[in-house]
Amino acid sequence: MSAPLYNRDILSLAVATAEYLPLPAARHHASARAPLCGSRILLDLDADADGHVTAIGMHVEACALGQAAATLLARHAPGRGIADIRAARDAIAGWFGGDGALPAWPGFALLAPARDYPARHGAILLPFDAAIAALEGQTAPA
Repeated sequence: MSAPLYNRDILSLAVATAEYLPLPAARHHASARAPLCGSRILLDLDADADGHVTAIGMHVEACALGQAAATLLARHAPGRGIADIRAARDAIAGWFGGDGALPAWPGFALLAPARDYPARHGAILLPFDAAIAALEGQTAPA
């Protein structure tokens, strides 16, 4: 029997987005939208001279899974650079597509039940897409 799509852990992560208030003075910003479900994120982040994330703020309008993914990104991106975030995003997308093992991003196992719900994949990838776009200095695809 598979785990329920929405459970206490997912909902706990979803409400934790409130811990990451927008950072208007941050150096990097991105706005992204998942076309299939309409989820949206406004992401602000700062990075050090080597490009490693030092702070994240965000405003997320998404289902609980998208919000949970945003919290996981915000909790575990500090200290990581764009290559790490891009590799995690690619691993998640590949796993959703049936390739590879469960992604190694901390806490991602909590989102494993969403693999069987392709309509939710865009919302889960959205925070990673926004972080990559912010670090690249461009707006993520809408």
